[in-house]
Amino acid sequence: MEAERCIVRNGRIYTLDLEGGRSVYGEPLIEIDHAVYREWIPWRSKMAALLKKEGNAPLPEGDLLYLGAAQGTTVSHLSDLLPDDTIYAVEFSRTPFRKLTALSKRRGNIIPILADAFHPETYRMIVPDVEYLYQDVSQKDQVGMLLRNADIFLRKGGTACLMLKARSVDVTSDPARIFGKVRAELERGGMKVKRMIDLSPFQVDHAAFIVTGTR
Repeated sequence: MEAERCIVRNGRIYTLDLEGGRSVYGEPLIEIDHAVYREWIPWRSKMAALLKKEGNAPLPEGDLLYLGAAQGTTVSHLSDLLPDDTIYAVEFSRTPFRKLTALSKRRGNIIPILADAFHPETYRMIVPDVEYLYQDVSQKDQVGMLLRNADIFLRKGGTACLMLKARSVDVTSDPARIFGKVRAELERGGMKVKRMIDLSPFQVDHAAFIVTGTR
């Protein structure tokens, strides 16, 4: 029987290591029934924080576009979860992109893309329509970035996850007020907000918005 790709043991989340026993960013490894799992740490990954806060949050399925991939911490766990799908990982900064590229050379389901996620037309020839769009970019217009990319790449009925950093939108405003404004912006942009989850205490002043496209 095939091993589960995501498990919880003693309150900790683990993903089945696609590389068979190699830590990516210093995370602990455990072995269960001859399979090696990597701990998915919620203080290091907002997706892991989401799963800690809401255990029934649906895991991504299908081809995935990841905006703000950095050096690949969360990307590596999504790679574990989606061995037969493709993760298109967009990163703007060259320094973390070098580590992301190294990771992609070991994991065939990651396609690294050095680009500005505010300009999705620059990678339109590389990325097909996707089932899942994941955004973790700490910029002021985080909603605008999501809507631009969703309009081009997200299939109708597909899911998008916006990891919103309130302090990047407005450092002076109350995060709860910003979360409310962002929800309204997403709905005005044609997205259906299925749920909003505050990621504290793992990711302070952050919230995850799970939305579906309508195009």
